[in-house]
Amino acid sequence: MAAVAALSFSALSQFSDRKSVVSSTRNLASNADGLRFRTSFSSHNGGIRASSSSSRMVVHCMAGSSDIPTVADTKLNFLKAYKRPIPSVYNSVLQELIVQQHLMKYKRTYRYDPVFALGLVTVYDQLMDGYPSDEDRVAIFQAYIKALNEDPEQYRTDAQKLEEWARAQTSSSLVEFPSREGEVEAALKDIAERAAGKESFSYSRFFAIGLFRLLEVAKATEPTVLEKLCAALNIDKRSVDRDLDVYRNLLSKLVQAKELLREYVAREKKKREERVETQKASETVAKCLGDYNHVSQ
Repeated sequence: MAAVAALSFSALSQFSDRKSVVSSTRNLASNADGLRFRTSFSSHNGGIRASSSSSRMVVHCMAGSSDIPTVADTKLNFLKAYKRPIPSVYNSVLQELIVQQHLMKYKRTYRYDPVFALGLVTVYDQLMDGYPSDEDRVAIFQAYIKALNEDPEQYRTDAQKLEEWARAQTSSSLVEFPSREGEVEAALKDIAERAAGKESFSYSRFFAIGLFRLLEVAKATEPTVLEKLCAALNIDKRSVDRDLDVYRNLLSKLVQAKELLREYVAREKKKREERVETQKASETVAKCLGDYNHVSQ
């Protein structure tokens, strides 16, 4: 009996080579390759400091080496915050996502920024779309972000602000943020300043997906817009292109996987209903035979 295997984000550049998203139900729990965003981890002294920018959307965080929790600590925090069982097709990916974001966060150059938040929220919502319970989906997100000692409301709020801002933009105005004033513009200018310095900016695939989402919401489909936006933010466009190619392919695979999961669930539901009907029919026959024997006696 086939089901959907746990989606692997491991070595995302290899994802397009996968030829199947179907495996045995055992793999749903055992596949631990989900969402491996390649990152490195280093311990450095630091602290927490606020951005000099007027934007409230920018929060600079650095953990001192003595304060850095282990991956096991972060995973345990998640399990404490959300104690209900999670279907393995989601859980295996979530666990790896937690591990990899833990490694991202405690890099020396890590800084929270709203584009990163938008990318993470976009990935999470895509992954959890179709989850059996909307309430649980929200609760899992809350537990996930809190396990990393960050604020889930800030992630959601900043992601929403960026999307609302992008809806009001055109292909031209989207890349003209350096010459304009505003909360989102200030946040983007802060990112550009840090990215130019390299020492206080850590590029990630979540950031690339955040950029993709901005273009998507703004309906900025011209190929040159991404190039101009990357230039304005001092981001290497080649890295963004590579990560977005993998992300688009991932979305296609994700759609296929969820369709297979829906078919599997529907098939199992039908089998259960058939078993119930068979049992009812057997009980009816048995009752009729019992009544008949009783009358005969």
